[in-house]
Amino acid sequence: MFDKILIANRGEIALRILRACKELGISTVAVHSTADADAMHVRLADESVCIGPPPSKDSYLNIPALLAACEITGADAVHPGYGFLSENARFAEILADHNLHFIGPKAEHIRLMGDKIEAKKTAKRLGIPVVPGSDGAVTPDQDAMAIARAIGFPVLVKAAAGGGGRGMKVAHTEADLQLALTTAANEAKSAFGDASVYLEKYLQKPRHIEIQVLGDGRGGAIHLGERDCSLQRRHQKVWEEGPSPVLDAAARAKIGNTVAKAMQELKYIGVGTIEFLYEDGEFYFIEMNTRIQVEHPVTEMITGIDLVLEQIRIAAGGDLPMAQDAVTINGHSIECRVNAENPVSFRPSPGKILQYHPPGGLGVRIDSAVYQGYVIPPYYDSLVGKLIVHGKSRVECLMRLRRALDEMVVDGIETTLPLFRALVREPAIIDGDYHIHWLEQYLAGQKAD
Repeated sequence: MFDKILIANRGEIALRILRACKELGISTVAVHSTADADAMHVRLADESVCIGPPPSKDSYLNIPALLAACEITGADAVHPGYGFLSENARFAEILADHNLHFIGPKAEHIRLMGDKIEAKKTAKRLGIPVVPGSDGAVTPDQDAMAIARAIGFPVLVKAAAGGGGRGMKVAHTEADLQLALTTAANEAKSAFGDASVYLEKYLQKPRHIEIQVLGDGRGGAIHLGERDCSLQRRHQKVWEEGPSPVLDAAARAKIGNTVAKAMQELKYIGVGTIEFLYEDGEFYFIEMNTRIQVEHPVTEMITGIDLVLEQIRIAAGGDLPMAQDAVTINGHSIECRVNAENPVSFRPSPGKILQYHPPGGLGVRIDSAVYQGYVIPPYYDSLVGKLIVHGKSRVECLMRLRRALDEMVVDGIETTLPLFRALVREPAIIDGDYHIHWLEQYLAGQKAD
């Protein structure tokens, strides 16, 4: 087992990692920018090191500063959390060159799955169903038009090297394609330094279903069921739940076993998430995230498995926590991402939290690093915290979520709590009858009213 882990992140995920380390008896090192000097994970860690000024490029993305922090403190492993350097293959290689363990997948798997085109090719080779589309990057000429005509409009133009909705455009007709290609390529170049784009069939009303996997790097891998992440705004997840309201046990086992078998063949190590679009009973691979997910607590609540703890244990050479047939799905869980944003315009709302009261009670969990008097800085993402609830059934879970949302208080800044209080009472949400475009259509209707 590792002696000391440096947590190369901030906010709630840094605190989440710190808690897992403490339960494993591992010493912790918190790194922070000058803006995060008063952060909760900094206060609770065994040691802390300031690695630079507020801009991420000068602190949390500053690899030399992180290496220096490891050397100063004697850390023997680094946990990257999510975001920042968590899917940076070069960072994993640099750590290895300095005899430091990267708590995550092999650099080759990060690189392979980080390229959307290569990831799709790999998925096909491993027997994972994919969305019909181009086999590689396309050019804005007859090549793209011919492929689009073959798969049928509408088509989705996507950046090969990115995610988060950037470099992604829909072309509903042939007349739309040229503009969509140019715009997506320009966005991709600006955001990721790579203008390569590819085409996929645009599905009309799919669900976004993701499968959680855990591999030991030696050919062993299991799946831990699915999460439904279909409630999104601008391709950013807002609400996640598991199990999905639209999957039955047979469908879950079929896609889960397919994914687990693929990860066994890949000899994948650690946690990972394979994301699909699901429509008319069919799954279509869209990407793989080679890191812990923001929404990992949903899986923890319904399986009882501590994903971050297992991630650390397996990185240190441990075995999988159980065999596939021992994994059980118990009850239902929902996570709401509470952001420091206006609930209508989604304008960021950094500032000081004057009052803070997290909800409690059976089946209620808050993953957050804020506290009364804490200042949400303007330099990073706007996540205040994640409210996660669990119930014996989806109905019980929804009622518990409604109660918890009404109980939660975050004053001094604007948050998205009012949006969730409305959503949990919407008939379509209660019935589980929604898709990846539902939330934006709902929000457009609210603005019109």
